[in-house]
Amino acid sequence: MLEHFFAPKTVAVVGASREEGKVGHDLLKNLLQYRFAGKIFPINPHPGDILGIKSYTSVKEVSEKLDLVVIIVPAQYVGKIVDDCVEKGVDSIIVISAGFKESGIDGAARERELLQKLKAHSIRMVGPNCLGLINTQANLNASFAAGMPAQGDVAFFSQSGALCTSILDWAMGASMGFSKFISMGNKSDVDEVDMIKALDADPATRVILGYLEGVKNGAEFMAASRQTTRKKPMIIVKSGGTAAGAKAASSHTGALAGSENAFDAACKQSGILRVKTLEELFDCARVFSAPQLPKGQRIALITNAGGPGIIAADAVERSRLKMAGLSKNTIDFLRASLPPTASVYNPIDVLGDAKADRYKIVLEKTLEDPNVDVVLIILTPQAMTEIDKTAELITAVSRRTDKLIVTSFMGGVRVESGIKILCQAKVPNYAFPERAISAIETAYRYTEWQKRPGREVKTFQAQKETARTLINEARQKNRRYLSEEEAKQVISNYGFVIPRSILAASEEETASAAEEIGYPVVIKISSPDILHKSDFGGVAVGVKTAADARRFFCEITQKARRLMPDADVKGVLVQQMVTGGKEVILGMSRDPQFGPLLTFGLGGIYVEALKDVSFRVAPIDARDAEEMIREIRAFTLLKGVRGEPPSDLGAIIDSLLKLSQMVTDFPEIMEVDINPLVVFPEGKGAIAIDARLALE
Repeated sequence: MLEHFFAPKTVAVVGASREEGKVGHDLLKNLLQYRFAGKIFPINPHPGDILGIKSYTSVKEVSEKLDLVVIIVPAQYVGKIVDDCVEKGVDSIIVISAGFKESGIDGAARERELLQKLKAHSIRMVGPNCLGLINTQANLNASFAAGMPAQGDVAFFSQSGALCTSILDWAMGASMGFSKFISMGNKSDVDEVDMIKALDADPATRVILGYLEGVKNGAEFMAASRQTTRKKPMIIVKSGGTAAGAKAASSHTGALAGSENAFDAACKQSGILRVKTLEELFDCARVFSAPQLPKGQRIALITNAGGPGIIAADAVERSRLKMAGLSKNTIDFLRASLPPTASVYNPIDVLGDAKADRYKIVLEKTLEDPNVDVVLIILTPQAMTEIDKTAELITAVSRRTDKLIVTSFMGGVRVESGIKILCQAKVPNYAFPERAISAIETAYRYTEWQKRPGREVKTFQAQKETARTLINEARQKNRRYLSEEEAKQVISNYGFVIPRSILAASEEETASAAEEIGYPVVIKISSPDILHKSDFGGVAVGVKTAADARRFFCEITQKARRLMPDADVKGVLVQQMVTGGKEVILGMSRDPQFGPLLTFGLGGIYVEALKDVSFRVAPIDARDAEEMIREIRAFTLLKGVRGEPPSDLGAIIDSLLKLSQMVTDFPEIMEVDINPLVVFPEGKGAIAIDARLALE
C-alpha cells in the first residue's frame, strides 16, 4: 500500500528550479544529496541541466515509467500537470503547492476539482500544501526540509509542514532516528487512516507518532488504529479541539459532548496513546524506542541525590505506577555493599560521592530483584561523579537485561556527553525525573492495552420494531423531539425499567391517575417542546393528596402556557415516585466524525456544572462500560461510603450496553438523555426516571 510513495524507482520533480532558495531547487537537491538510488527527472519549462542532471519540459517527455511525481508549481497549474500525469500513467503524486482549501473559497473549489480528477483515474495524492515525505531506508528525501534524519524505527506523520521542519531539526540534535517522515498537508486524498495502515505494514517501523488537527472518518480511524496498536505503539498529539456541534445541543449530553471528548474516547478504545504536548510526544518516542517495554508497574529508583529521588517518588505515587518493594535479599546485599549513610530502600540513594562502580553494583542487583519491573537511574553532576563512565556501564547493562532501564541525567553542559552515550545506545534519558515517570507510565499503559482481550459486544433482546414505529411516527409529523412518554417507551423496548406513569389532560384525570398509581407521586408537564421541565418549575415531587394533584395540574399547565405559549402542552404526566438509590446520567450525542458518543456521570441538575462525566464511542463492550463508570471522580460514591451499600454496578453496565445497542440500531437518533437513572444497592437493579430523545 502506497509503495510508490515510499519506495519509488523513478521520481520526477515538476517545478525543479535552478535558483537556490526556491522550493523546487531544495527538494531536488535533497533527492541528490542524500543519495536516492532511483532515477531522478527534473521537469522545468526551460531545457538544460539542473544540478548536473538533464531536465525535461514535461513528464510526457520522459521515456521511462514514473513511479512518483512531485509537483511544485503555482496552484492554478497543478490541474494541467495532473492531466499530463494521467496521460503518462502515473499513480502516485505529491503536491507540495499551496493555494488550495487552506487559502479560501476559490482554493477549496480548486482542491475539490483536483480530487475528482485523481479519483477518476485512480491516482493517489499526498497533499496538497505539504512539505513532502522522507523514507530513510530508501535514502529518499522527497521534501524541502533542511536535513535528513538518521535511520531509526520511529515513523512520524503530521498535518503541519512547519511543525515537521522543527521536529526534524530537534530530532537530529537529540540523536533520534526515523523510518518514515510524512507531511500530509491538507490530506485531501491520502489521510491518517492510509498512513496508519501503511506504517502498520512497514517492517522498518516499530513506533508511530502523529500530529493531527482533525480526523476525516472516525470509524475507519478507530478500526485501523485498533488493529495497529495490537502490534505497534501509536502516540498522537491533536490540536484544534472545539465544541463544534455542541452549541446547538438541547440535552445535557449534547452540551457536554464535543470533538475533543470524542477523540479522547476513540483513543482509549483504539489503544492510541494520546498526549497533550509535543514535548510529551517525543518523551514517549524515547521510551518506546528502547528495546524493552515495562513488564509491570513496579519501579525502583536509584539516585545520587536525595531531593530528585523524593520528587521522582512523588511522581510515581501520582501515576499508575507503584514503588517497588525491594526483597530482603536485595536490601541485605545493598546494606552490605553501600556506605552506612546510604539509603537501601526504594528510592535507593547511592550518595553524592558515588562513582560508576557503585551505580553498577546497585543497578545489577536491583534488576535481579523479582519485585522490580522498571529501573529509573537519576544522576546529578557532583564533583566526583563519573558521568561518561556511568553512562557507558548503564548502556552495557541495558543490553543484558529484559527489564526497562530509563535515566534522568540532570544538568546541562557537564552531562551532555553522557546523555549522548545513552541516546546512541537507545537508553531513554530525560532532563527531569517527572518527565521520565510520565513516559514510563505511558509505556505501561500500552503494555496493559496489549494484554487486553478482544472486544465482545453483548447484545440484548429488544423490541426494535416497536421502537421504530414510535420514532417513525414522530418523524412523519416533522417532530425533532419525542415526548417524555414516547422517549421512555423507546428505551423500555431496549430493556430499561421505567416507573409507572399516566398522562392526564385535566384536574380530575390527574387526581384519578395519582390514586391509581398510589401516593406519593410526581407530576410533570407533558410537552415535546419543553425539554428541561425543572428549569421553570414544571415538576412537582412528593404529591400526597388528590387536592394537591388537582392544584399542581393547574399551576404547572398554566405556567407552561404563560412562559411558553407556542408549546404543545398535552397535560401532565403522573408518575410513580421512586425513592432511594443513587442518581446517574446516561446519554448520547452523535459526533460528526465518530458517530454515537456515549456519556456517563452522576445525574441530576448539576451535571453540566460539575462535568464529572466519561465518554466512549458506541458500540461498546462490557469493559468499556466498566471503565466509563470507574473514570468519574464520584465513583467512590457508587462503591459506597460510610457504611452505605455499594450501588448495582452490573445494572449500570447493562444500561450502558443497552443504550449503546439502541443508538447503534437507530442512526437517526441524534441525542439521548436518561437522567436520572436511579441505581439501587447491589443486586437490586436500576430504573430510568426521565428520558429525552432527539431525532435528526
